[in-house]
Amino acid sequence: MFFRKNYSQPGPGISKDAPEKKGVARFFEIIQLEAMTFVKLNLLFLLFCIPIVTIPPAIFAMNQVIRKIVQDQPVLCFYDFRTAFKKYLARSYIAFFLTAILLVISGYGLYFYLKLAADNFILFIPFMICSTIFLITLLSSTYLYGLLATDMKVFQAIRLSFILGVGKPLRAILAVLMYYGPLIFAILAFPFSAMYLLFIGFSVPCFIGNFFLRTVLKQYITIQ
Repeated sequence: MFFRKNYSQPGPGISKDAPEKKGVARFFEIIQLEAMTFVKLNLLFLLFCIPIVTIPPAIFAMNQVIRKIVQDQPVLCFYDFRTAFKKYLARSYIAFFLTAILLVISGYGLYFYLKLAADNFILFIPFMICSTIFLITLLSSTYLYGLLATDMKVFQAIRLSFILGVGKPLRAILAVLMYYGPLIFAILAFPFSAMYLLFIGFSVPCFIGNFFLRTVLKQYITIQ
């Protein structure tokens, strides 16, 4: 079936005696082996987003499936997506709204105080505060979804995501660029980007972002 992978049948794979690939070689190896999975996952994500209110758990579920892929675990696309969608329903809304609220408030403050600071230099202080909150929230959010997909308590996951966002910013920055960069470009290029958004516009950027984060999150996450 389209959304199921039959592991009982031989197919293109990796020999058990083959040396483990890393870095760029591993990246393209996953792309080659899981190309169809990315298409299926993208379609599933869009399908589950249709009611609008289900966007947070759909985002969470897509990230969960992608993390299984980057951790070299077998994936049953529909089953794993649906399981994560239901299992992490509450946590997905916490991650989504916590991130969204902080980004919206700090983003508005950033814009508001930047305009006023031109006439009053002292207002650069709240501008810098809002800028710092916006940046830290953006970087921390890349780690938050993965940490919440564990048995870790919610507050502990939020605290650790903040620590990693500040302490491991480089990989988080790369992940942010891959999450939002292609999406913004595709939205600006719509409707020419419609086919891209339909088939790989969400799953592939999610994969690339998670690929950058995998070595950091591997210390804290074991996908069940």
